[in-house]
Amino acid sequence: MDTIMTSLAGGLLQSFEPLNLAMIFIGCLAGLFIGAMPGLGSVNGVAILLPVTFLVPPTAAIIFLAALYYGAMYGGAVSSITLGIPGSSTAVATVFDGRPMAQQGKADQALMAAAIASFIGGTISVILFTGFAPPLAAFALKFGPQEEFALMVVAFATFIGLGGDDIPKTIFSILVGLVLAAVGFDIISGNPRLIFFDMVEFQRGIEFLVLAIGIYGIGEMLWTLEHTKGAVQIHKVNAGFRKLIGNLSQIKKYLPTSAVSSVLGFFVGTLPAAGATPASLMSYGMAKTFSKDGDTFGKGNVAGVAAPEAANNAASTGSMLPMITLGIPGSPTTAILLGGMIIWGLRPGPLLFTESPDFVWGLIGSMYVANFMTVVLNIALIPVFIRVLAMPFTILAPIIFILCVVGVFATTDRMFDVWLMFMLGCGGYLMRKLNYPVAPAVLAIVLGPLAERSLRQSLISSQGDPMTFVERPISATCLLIALGLILYPVISNMRKKRKREAILE
Repeated sequence: MDTIMTSLAGGLLQSFEPLNLAMIFIGCLAGLFIGAMPGLGSVNGVAILLPVTFLVPPTAAIIFLAALYYGAMYGGAVSSITLGIPGSSTAVATVFDGRPMAQQGKADQALMAAAIASFIGGTISVILFTGFAPPLAAFALKFGPQEEFALMVVAFATFIGLGGDDIPKTIFSILVGLVLAAVGFDIISGNPRLIFFDMVEFQRGIEFLVLAIGIYGIGEMLWTLEHTKGAVQIHKVNAGFRKLIGNLSQIKKYLPTSAVSSVLGFFVGTLPAAGATPASLMSYGMAKTFSKDGDTFGKGNVAGVAAPEAANNAASTGSMLPMITLGIPGSPTTAILLGGMIIWGLRPGPLLFTESPDFVWGLIGSMYVANFMTVVLNIALIPVFIRVLAMPFTILAPIIFILCVVGVFATTDRMFDVWLMFMLGCGGYLMRKLNYPVAPAVLAIVLGPLAERSLRQSLISSQGDPMTFVERPISATCLLIALGLILYPVISNMRKKRKREAILE
């Protein structure tokens, strides 16, 4: 323990060196705005700015990119709350309650909750990273295809609670998402499947961001235009210093949710190829399922903003753990970071802690500093962010439209995806109009490919024996948890129904 504290103190001192501190500040600020731009996100941000880092020493370079990653995780909530467009896939769940809060004139509360929850998630995950890196990395290696599939089943089980009382509509929405996720080539045989109208463009599959921006950008814009009927709509928000300080008193409302989501997010983030998106979706589903006022989720519950934000920041730190200790990237962004480390002559793996201790502990120390610096920048810029809401919707709607088009085209470089985004946006609008929950469909298209890959790998390795999922302790435990999560809302709805019948009698 003394050795860890001594090494951490050295890492903190290293991160406060002028060059490293400047890299942290620039990285956090750049990441904040990159994350807020629809279609960019941490993956594109790190990839675009990677060549710039060759001008500084390796330690300063990786500190800058890690700070950029941190800032982008924070920034994704900004456009999710103010515009209803997820800045990246990791911020999709933030839209569910962040956008309704903004429409109720509580954008400052939502942005403050997102910043504080992100800080809580980042702090808890860095502490866990510092103290338990080797054993957690070894435990993550025990997750084979069976365990990954069981974890995906747990994630799907949390979706059941996202659709409210109408469970059949929720299941239908999940199935729609799974169908869209299956478009493209079969992962085993390589044969094309679900190629609608024999259009070759569908062979590349449907990008998740195309679906998310279509439903939450175009769909939300159509819904708002229908309800306002073109009337000028301005959300007045008081973002004075006193109001921001007053919002800090609400931390107790979402502190337990943020803490639990942080631990869950960190654990999911450590699993190779999982990343922050599944972590944020799972934490939102868990928070809604076990909340005393779960009915208010999706309508502007501050805990619905805190849960995914705490989880995605914790997962971003967690995904660095397998990269550094095992040389296995835990997310697409850390895959780019891994490439950068190899270019700089660093070899990630178990020996990195002994061969390059200054680099490792300097990076860990910078995580503490970057986490604090980003929350300060985020809170300070809240008045700037909510100025977006002071614009009339007649001006805001064209801006949202342009951001959606640019965000999708910049991500995929195909006009076909832009037209597909419009079609999916209209589909999302119709689902909302018919009272079908949209969130489960969006979440299913994220986890569908992950679940399919792990399911088919498991069945191939076991020669088609489904008992392979029950015979392994970790996967069996996950499946039992999933069963409990599915039964919980069903039993809860039955109890509510009995209470209503007893009152009527």
